[in-house]
Amino acid sequence: CIDLSEHHFTESLLRILYLNPNYLHSNSTSHTWPFSAIAELIDNAYDPDVCAKQLWIDKTQIKGVDCLTFMDNGAGMDYDAMYKLLSFGFSDKRSLRGHAAVGMYGNGFKSGSMRLGKDVIVFSKRRNSMSVGMLSQTYLKETKASNIIVPIVTYNRVGKDMASMQKILKYSLFQTEEAILSELKAINATKAKNTSGTRIIIWNLRRTESGKLEFDFDTECYDIQIPADMSDGTQTKFRRQERNAPTVPDTDFSLRAYCSILYLKPRMQIIIRGQKVKTQLVSKSLAHVIMDKYKPNFLVSLQDN
Repeated sequence: CIDLSEHHFTESLLRILYLNPNYLHSNSTSHTWPFSAIAELIDNAYDPDVCAKQLWIDKTQIKGVDCLTFMDNGAGMDYDAMYKLLSFGFSDKRSLRGHAAVGMYGNGFKSGSMRLGKDVIVFSKRRNSMSVGMLSQTYLKETKASNIIVPIVTYNRVGKDMASMQKILKYSLFQTEEAILSELKAINATKAKNTSGTRIIIWNLRRTESGKLEFDFDTECYDIQIPADMSDGTQTKFRRQERNAPTVPDTDFSLRAYCSILYLKPRMQIIIRGQKVKTQLVSKSLAHVIMDKYKPNFLVSLQDN
């Protein structure tokens, strides 16, 4: 059990990534649909090196600001893992006991989180360490940074370095160290000891050209939906078909429905806004099944080498 009252931050470095801050936005445009961005964050918890049994997705308000939250009870992250999550070009994903990792290049968190909002803070507990990291377009813009700077703090029993903590307290929604510790304490709070896991909070959520939030949190209290009328934030506008049309599946606009069929072999329970998602085994609901073997070209080239 980690005693929060005795911990002080030790590793507290402003890690600099030699990429222009504008890359955070351009990288996020690979997601033309917001649910695919959410799927990237779900995949991180689903991967075998994290091995979360449960993932909670919710909407909350912090100081009057709408936020999306993701919390899992997986293995958590130490300082090195947090740095790799928030930087570019790293991937330690591997298969474990037949559970294949999703993705290869470690870019999903950055593209997904920055597609959903401009700013994200990550809290994680792993064994006897606790880490906090921030990836923030707002922070980079206000400081006129020429490169992407990632403040990361790792708590331990000694140490006095304040550099990253000061940046996080100034530019995040949490202005005190007590507020930071409260979020860390909330991770897997139902267990008294040996807790681990990760909590992600995204704010400055994307809005439509009319100024409304991209997601509809009001129509269904246990769901997160895409509004029937919305602009995709570019010059192209579209109007979705009427929701009661038989040709429009719920998975097109309901996150709950989308998550129910996200994996062929569900290994993790997803809870959206306090209610469990009832998973569907897609392979067992098909009227006709055709088996086809596919081997990507890059695997063939790797074997040849």
